[in-house]
Amino acid sequence: MTISTNIRPRDVQVAEIGQNTLVLRSRTWERLKFEVEYSRQKGTTANSYLIQGDKTALIDPPGESFTNIFLDQLAQHLHFYSLNYIILGHVNPNRTATLKVLLAQAPQVTLICSRPAANVLKSTFPEWESRIQVVRWEDTLDLGQGHRLSFITVPTPRWPDGLCTYDPATKILYTDKFFGAHICEDTLFDEDWKKLEAERRYYFDCLHAPQAKQVELALDKLTSLGAKCYAPAHGAVIRYSLSRFSHDYRQWCQAQKSQDLTVALLYASAYGNTAILAQAIAQGLIDNGINVESINCELAEPAEITRIIEACDGFIIGSPTLGGHAPTQIQTALGIVLSTAAKTKLAGVFGSYGWSGEAVDLIENKLKDANYRLGFDTIRVRFTPTSEILQACQTAGANFAQTLKKTKKLRNTRQAVTEAQIDRTEQAVGRIIGSLCVVTTRDQDHHKGILTSWISQATFNPPGIMLAIAQEQNADLMRHPGDKFVLNILKEGKNVRRYFSRQSTLGDNPFAHLETKTADNGCLILTEALAYLECTVINQLECGDRYLIYAVIDKGEVLEGDGVTAIEHRKSGSYF
Repeated sequence: MTISTNIRPRDVQVAEIGQNTLVLRSRTWERLKFEVEYSRQKGTTANSYLIQGDKTALIDPPGESFTNIFLDQLAQHLHFYSLNYIILGHVNPNRTATLKVLLAQAPQVTLICSRPAANVLKSTFPEWESRIQVVRWEDTLDLGQGHRLSFITVPTPRWPDGLCTYDPATKILYTDKFFGAHICEDTLFDEDWKKLEAERRYYFDCLHAPQAKQVELALDKLTSLGAKCYAPAHGAVIRYSLSRFSHDYRQWCQAQKSQDLTVALLYASAYGNTAILAQAIAQGLIDNGINVESINCELAEPAEITRIIEACDGFIIGSPTLGGHAPTQIQTALGIVLSTAAKTKLAGVFGSYGWSGEAVDLIENKLKDANYRLGFDTIRVRFTPTSEILQACQTAGANFAQTLKKTKKLRNTRQAVTEAQIDRTEQAVGRIIGSLCVVTTRDQDHHKGILTSWISQATFNPPGIMLAIAQEQNADLMRHPGDKFVLNILKEGKNVRRYFSRQSTLGDNPFAHLETKTADNGCLILTEALAYLECTVINQLECGDRYLIYAVIDKGEVLEGDGVTAIEHRKSGSYF
């Protein structure tokens, strides 16, 4: 089979789109990058815009793939020394590569950007600091001849430095990452916009569906301007389907948010690679009907992270490794997760690194120690991800989604009877009572304990007990033959229970407040207990949302002969 090599070379298409306004479309007719957003392989355009009033402004120069051909074409339309401003919708390493070359030829230029973008530029290129002008929402820049530009900050998790520009003279809104599509054509405008619908939706799903909430906030700002034309960073200039496209964005945001299951995707990205991985994982989730809430931990407030973690059905954390550690913002987010997220929530871990990758291992180990179940094998990527790695990330997201759906289906099956019957049944089940106990286990040098009453005697010879535990109750330490634990039977009137939770949690050591001694099997005995039993696991059976453990009693002792066993009474069998 002969493979066609008749691909048009990269070029720059120049056209007038308004008074004193040119578009320079840097075009490639083949796939530009490995990222998921480019995977339809229909090429793309990197759109830049030149406004020439009394002063001249260039909006969004392209990335380094187009640097040379773009600057050659730009030089045919102005002298570099006459360029006054470069306006940046967002900053990334590709774009700064072109900026470096352009600023060398136009040292008089002022860079216009949002504060987050300015912080990145000043950190990377401190020698540019005097050239940078920060703008905020509704700030203006007068280029003369009616071109009084106004700026709209539109931060999102993926682009925290997002900035759009509106020119009232032409009623053109320069939207950067909004309202684009990755497709390369000779057609400049969207006359045949129906043909673009599939590309538009795919672009939205890849880039904006995981940040639907922030996109809606941006839409509120942008649609209030009364623009007659959208000039995006990629694809056709929008003139004929402007209202329809705005409507579609809102509909797509609502559709994404209305999904039954939500996954919180938390990440930070030092060089952009972790963000690319996050995008691929999100795509796998979205393709399988999951609502994704992206959280850029470098920007999010702790209260926002807490709210999203409490409401989500599962969470995934991604981190780069900086100096052998996770960034401070990720460490803060991890602390919130460990203290907030129920142990029944599905978890995932991913990250990129240059040399060591300790951050990914740290997050994975913390979550496993806290008894969270991982929805896919932890993803570790060195340097820039390849197309194969991104496909694996999409598969991981898809697998995560299917596991969530199976869990929900199981819960729905258990809830299939009528509400009235549920109430009567739960009340009846709640009349089953049990001895209140603390089960202590040992994980190497760490002692753990949970409060439970789901225990009964199972056999006489040998003496044995039956114990029901959940995954978040140190199940991994008690469900394998040979595992050891101590059953501390509590005494009525002693308030030992206040130090222990139904779930194993990290944080304060409950044993620090109590007098203990070490049993022969290495686990702790609470000396304030009424009695204790040292036990060895013999067998286990997975039953619904619990593991049923059978253990034999190796030895035991009554610590207080005249005490009464603490009993737990419940009103309902649907909760502890």
